[in-house]
Amino acid sequence: MNIRSLLLQNWDYCMDQEDWYPPLLHALKDVTLEQALWKPEEGAVNSIWENVQHLLYFKERLLKRLSGASEDQNAPGNDETFRIPEASESGWVRAKSKLVEVHASVRHALEHLPEEEVENNPQRFLSLITHDAYHTGQIILLGKLQGSWPATRSYL
Repeated sequence: MNIRSLLLQNWDYCMDQEDWYPPLLHALKDVTLEQALWKPEEGAVNSIWENVQHLLYFKERLLKRLSGASEDQNAPGNDETFRIPEASESGWVRAKSKLVEVHASVRHALEHLPEEEVENNPQRFLSLITHDAYHTGQIILLGKLQGSWPATRSYL
């Protein structure tokens, strides 16, 4: 298996193909607006939706870089990437839809990058893959804390 194939396989694991951990689409399946906005009473914790916004920001940033766009000099700080633009049912639907769309666009870009670009800098994809896995785990934990994710489940 070459580097591109390995990255594509793991990119798919992040979104919709189960491997060692549930993919993001499984973690977001049937999450209601109320569940997406919920936070535990104590602690500095981001909501499910805030995590989705954060993931979306970094996927969009990579997509822009892959298209050759220059670095945004007014890029938000990390904390700002968790902000929800419009807390409504339609906003939640749009956020999930856009996350899937941008994820697919990055995948398409990875499929079509020249081989030498993939081989010379696989880390930009690998970092985002592990970043997605980390935040998917947070989303699942939030679901467990609110009782919307099963305490145990079978996979593979």
